[in-house]
Amino acid sequence: MQRRAVTAVLAAAALLLTAGCSSGDGGTAGGGDTSASPSGTAASSPPTGAAEQTPPAKGSVKVVRTVATGLNSPWGLAPLTDGDLLVSSRDEATITRVDGKTGRKTELGEVPGVSPAGEGGLLGIALSPEYASDHMIYAYFTSASDNRVVRMIYDERKPAGQQLGAPDTVFRGIPKGMIHNGGRIAFGPDKMLYAGTGESGDTGLSQDKESLGGKILRLTPDGEPAPGNPFPGSAVYSYGHRNVQGLAWDGKQRLFASEFGQNTWDELNAIEPGANYGWPEAEGRSDDSAFENPVEQWSTDEASPSGIAYAEGSIWMAGLRGERLWRVPLKGTEASADPQAFLEGEYGRLRTVAAAGGDKLWLVTSNTDGRGNPKKGDDRILELEVS
Repeated sequence: MQRRAVTAVLAAAALLLTAGCSSGDGGTAGGGDTSASPSGTAASSPPTGAAEQTPPAKGSVKVVRTVATGLNSPWGLAPLTDGDLLVSSRDEATITRVDGKTGRKTELGEVPGVSPAGEGGLLGIALSPEYASDHMIYAYFTSASDNRVVRMIYDERKPAGQQLGAPDTVFRGIPKGMIHNGGRIAFGPDKMLYAGTGESGDTGLSQDKESLGGKILRLTPDGEPAPGNPFPGSAVYSYGHRNVQGLAWDGKQRLFASEFGQNTWDELNAIEPGANYGWPEAEGRSDDSAFENPVEQWSTDEASPSGIAYAEGSIWMAGLRGERLWRVPLKGTEASADPQAFLEGEYGRLRTVAAAGGDKLWLVTSNTDGRGNPKKGDDRILELEVS
């Protein structure tokens, strides 16, 4: 990877920062609706500890069971501590709770303000780092004017369909389009909120550090630019992306992201704060030292990657067009062996993969999104055992 020295300086600077307070009315790009900004640093510097173990070159995947069926355009997934799952529907703009044992589905409610069209709609969801006390669900969605992040209180005591509180917009102004809306959100080990965005079909946005399109953003839970970000006063964490669809951290708190290519190469990237990932000047690996090269790249018919998760020393990447689950064993931020494909064509398009603890993963199919060929029971959530 490039810019090791820059990364070290950024990490050192981040340690000197303390929490601050800023205000915004939420009406401008990057504006937050509330003012508290918890402390945090960029999650790019791994903690010290024992030497890393390299996973075996070859792994395995076993489908343990089908957890749930009959889901419509599922997109985001948020596991609860009791083993149940929350899943968002892109096109219906609803969030549903799935019983992790029985598969029983209970609709929490519809998220108001969502404007589904093309690849837009209700996309990624994530639980607040303080979910046990605040019961907040965060969601990234496409509105009539932009892509934005909101949060809602989930009240289980209310009747089904009425359990979501009114959305509080914490971040807005992300470019929207019929394509390339990004949409994956996740809280990092630093308790900051990361969001993968797309360039909405306007390739020039990716290299524009003033634009929120084609970026990975790093925010406080209240929607302010997070302390320690590489560009002062900006939510931008990395740039030069085409359409970020997956975010995951390894056991050393290093961030990885998956990204749609155009016609040639899809990418899995190791994310460095402030780094440029090349789009549209580079697609896949490049000889230009100004751009970070991907950890791995795939032809678009083999991948079209969406969600990613880390388990058993590897990144696991769901493929839409590729209709397979990729395993990328890691040694640091490099692949330690060739990627390995599983479940090719068995369950159709694969949208989201999430860690379920230990050697288990949750996997969500995506055959009812208008681009797949739904079979009886689609869409579904699977439980996997991996190595």
